[in-house]
Amino acid sequence: MKERHVRVAVVQSAPILFDKQSALDKIASMSREAAGQGAQLIVFPEVFLPGYPRGLSFGTRVGSRTAEGRKDWQRYWESAIEVPGAETDMLGELSKELEVYLVIGVVERDREFSTGTLYNTMIYIGPDGALLGKHRKLVPTGSERLLWGQGDGSTLTVIDTPFGRIGGLICWENYMPLARTAMYAQGIDIYIAPTADARDTWQATIRHIACEGRCFVLSCNQFADKATYPADLAYYADIENDDDILSRGGSAIVGPLGEYVAEPLFNQAGILLATLDLSQVVQSRFDFDVVGHYSRPDIFQLVVNDQKQEIVTKKVR
Repeated sequence: MKERHVRVAVVQSAPILFDKQSALDKIASMSREAAGQGAQLIVFPEVFLPGYPRGLSFGTRVGSRTAEGRKDWQRYWESAIEVPGAETDMLGELSKELEVYLVIGVVERDREFSTGTLYNTMIYIGPDGALLGKHRKLVPTGSERLLWGQGDGSTLTVIDTPFGRIGGLICWENYMPLARTAMYAQGIDIYIAPTADARDTWQATIRHIACEGRCFVLSCNQFADKATYPADLAYYADIENDDDILSRGGSAIVGPLGEYVAEPLFNQAGILLATLDLSQVVQSRFDFDVVGHYSRPDIFQLVVNDQKQEIVTKKVR
């Protein structure tokens, strides 16, 4: 029998951009703060470790890149982490110390092939300190495509916990109906949606997902201002004329019928806390179950390729 209630925390903050230690320190301090208020599941925003480089061009135009921009890119690459790796071990120790589940957006550096590709990744760490899984963003959005590679179906991850099944998609992946369906089909109860989208329209998205999937939605964004950007970046001038607040946040927690459990937080850092009653998920699916009695498999079917895509394979002789 699963636990019916879980205390969750959504962290809205930002580290110093491209500063791995700043991100790790903030994860530790804010996790301790949230755990001190009873949180059992703590969520951090998209690529929190080591930050979302909003507004930076990396010296790119269609058809050309600059030498200075490549240096900013190298700084990002050097601040990324391997999964698993030393940093996930450290985060596992933190999770074990606090006896919490941690879900954290990270920039993951490829460790299997050239090591030159980065991924926008969400990692799941259990209260025993184990790395439970990860999800790589399937399609980086717009200019993000220069920064991150594409994930594959092998990381459409859902984790079973004592209080329900947790999983999620990153930012505009949540506009992909088939990707959402692939998550719903795994029995997701708590849907985690880290994002860099602070617009009002994002609120409509997460409320729709909650209603569609009949699940709780934890949406997590960074609150970032110019003080979080190192002034010695080659392309710091890209943001000089922008507003001081670069990302206003908008993190929120939504219930399985689309109502706010925790209202959106704007224009400040903070932690949203709520106690979720998972029996509401069961009750909400009484009249609508998107992958159950409302699915019509005689008409609609989804095929998901969940195999890891190998660049190089060894031929068996």
